[in-house]
Order: sequence, then structure tokens, then C-alpha cells
Amino acid sequence: MSFFSSFVESLERDGLLKVIERPVSPVYEVTRVVGDSVEPLLFTDVSGWRVVVNLLGTREMLSRALGIPVDRLARTLAGMRSDGLLKVVDEGPAMDAMDVDLGRLPILTHHSGDGGAYITGGVVISEYGGVTNASIHRLMVIGRDKLVARIVEGRHTDTLSQMARRDGEPLPVAIAIGVDPVTLYAVCTRVPEGREFQFASALKGEPVELFRSGNGLMVPECEFLLEGYLDPEEVHTEGPFVDITGTYDSVREQPVIQITGISRSSDPIYHAILPASGEHRVLMGVPYEPLIYREASRFADVRNVVMSDGGCSYLHAVVQIRKRSRSEVRDVIEAAFRAHGSLKHVVVVDEDIDILDPKDVEYAIATRVQADRDIHIYRGQRGSSLDPSRGPDGRTAKMGVDATFEPERRDEYLRVYRENLMYGNKA
Repeated sequence: MSFFSSFVESLERDGLLKVIERPVSPVYEVTRVVGDSVEPLLFTDVSGWRVVVNLLGTREMLSRALGIPVDRLARTLAGMRSDGLLKVVDEGPAMDAMDVDLGRLPILTHHSGDGGAYITGGVVISEYGGVTNASIHRLMVIGRDKLVARIVEGRHTDTLSQMARRDGEPLPVAIAIGVDPVTLYAVCTRVPEGREFQFASALKGEPVELFRSGNGLMVPECEFLLEGYLDPEEVHTEGPFVDITGTYDSVREQPVIQITGISRSSDPIYHAILPASGEHRVLMGVPYEPLIYREASRFADVRNVVMSDGGCSYLHAVVQIRKRSRSEVRDVIEAAFRAHGSLKHVVVVDEDIDILDPKDVEYAIATRVQADRDIHIYRGQRGSSLDPSRGPDGRTAKMGVDATFEPERRDEYLRVYRENLMYGNKA
């Protein structure tokens, strides 16, 4: 049994997995059945296949997979190095070859306005010039053996693609669907180029095993493996697609991946990440928390960082510090914006605020902020293309909120009710 299947089985054993046993269509119905639920769901019959969603749909599920307490995720991950060892095996897990026909897979179409069916949980592995990259890209089906990939400009896959295009060569790719959750998180994290699997090994505390695919790439154990190449000359419109904000991303001309081989494990589970779901937000947003933690720690005693749910786990961050002086708060705000270029608003709070509780964060804003003193506006900044309120040039105004109290007035901010609940009324 694969690591992926074992994790799914452990959720079922512990009563954390909801199983849907009736037949469900891959076109709209899976998304409709899941709704806004964040609990893990296993569909046993999606066009005859098993499909799991919301595998890492909450911070608690990520905590379970990584073995790190929820309130220590940012701090612990900020200290992790991408220097784990890899184990290359001569023979990979048993995989059965399939006809090269993407229509045979349970690839979901999520919403009626979508451009087509999308692979959303596939780890795309590419290699050129001796450098490997592993990352998640959304992949829209445009034929029996063709996908169009959203490749963000300037990211590592794009760099490798441009290198191959310069040399007039295709870029070999492998798409691993159903990868163990620790490795899945690792490939979503910003680490030095080519170090995603080493970071996964460090997180796991043991080497990640890699085997060679048919087109020569080193890939991890998975449920489905698609092999092919990215054609540097062929492009196709990609989208519409609902992104992390729950709104449609722009339609663009994007590169095409030609699929030359498909294989599967003996009893596979297809992993789908639903657009704008909790799992989408966990995998896209939480990896920025340790980056913000590290950068902000250069200026203050940072206790925790959270990408807030209300900010789509992508556009808003809350940074908790043990404050020593008022001046350091602005440094923390600006550090957060440097660490995550798409961040739009950041709130800095004291260590008595529970940053996992949005009501407590709002309490800090209500009782510790004077707008003319504590709100810092940064105009004309590079924003996120996913923010529908961005300007026509893609620019945005960013805001930092100092929701901390003055250390010399600490007694005036004593939360008597909370103190009584925690320690008992000593009167």
C-alpha cells in the first residue's frame, strides 16, 4: 500500500473520513456534493474510480500529516532546512500501463463556467540542464493526450521551459497524482531551486524514495503517473478557472503538455484539490507563513504567523510578536510584504491575542488601533493577479495594521475576564 493510500486509510480508521458510496459524476457533481465542507471525503465511484478530496482541507489535517502542532506550524517550518537525503531505487512501485486517453481518468469539471476538466492535485516534475523542479500546476484537458498548463511567469517551471525553448528542445515532464501528503506540502513550499524532494525528506525525517519514469525523470511514489513533454512552441487558451479567491482567474495563452504515457497503481485513489477549497488554501497559503516568520524575525521576537481564512489564506496575514518597541512593528509589516509579494493586508498583534481566532484578532483591532496612528498605507504596490479589486495595471494599495498596545501602558490592556477564566478570580 502506498503512503498516500495509507494516509487515507488512517483517516477512515480514526473516523475522520466521510465515504460517499453512490455513483457520482465527475462533471459538476463532486463539487456540488462537497459544497463548502472541509472534511476529507472519499468517493468510491466517480466514473468507476475512487476519488479523494479535502485530504489537507484544514490546518489540523496538515498538522496531522506533518506531525507538528497546529500552533507551532510557522515556527517549526521556518527552522526546517531543505537538506534531507534522497533514496533512488532501481525499481519503482508496480504500476499498470493504461491507454493514453485522459478521458478514462476521473478528472473533474468543477463549475459550469470552467474552461474544461482540470487536473488540480498533480505534482508536475520537470528537469533540464541537470536541474529538477517539482510543483503543482493546474492542468486543463484539451484532448485525449493533451493538457494546457498554467505556468506562472518567472517561477522555476517557467525558467526551465524557457531554457529548453532557447535550445529548441521539449521539456520532459511527469505528473504524479496521489503523492504522500508530506511531499505534496513540500512541493508547494518556496525552497531553493531543485530542493523540493530534499525538503520533503527533511520534513519526513527519512529519505524520500524516487524512481525513474519512462522519460527519464526521477519521481516519487504516486497513484497515477502521466509522462510527456512540454512543447515550447505550442500554446492554447487556459481557463476560465476558479482560483483561490473563489473568483475566476484570467484566461491566458499557456503552454501545452503532450502526454505520451499513463500508468496507475493496482488500486489507485485519484486526488483532486477543489478550487477555492480549504485544501487549495492550505497548500497555497500556509507555505508562506514560515517565509514571513523568518523575514519578520529579523526585526522582532515573532511568536507565530497565520495566513487568515478570511483573506483566502493568501492575501491577509496576522503576525504575533512579543513587542519590545513601537518602531519594530512597522519593520515587521514591511518584512511580511517582502516575504510574500501577493500579500495585501497584514495585522500585527501582541502575544496575548489568539491569532487562530479571527474574533480575537478583531478584538485587537477594536481596542488597540487608532487609525491615524496605527494604519500604514503603501500605494502603487505590485499586487496579486488573483485580487479582483486590483488596478488595471495590476497595482494595488497595501495596508499594515499595528494592533499592538504600548508596552508602558500594559496594565490598561489587561483582559480581566480572560485572566479570570484562565487563573480564577483572586479577589
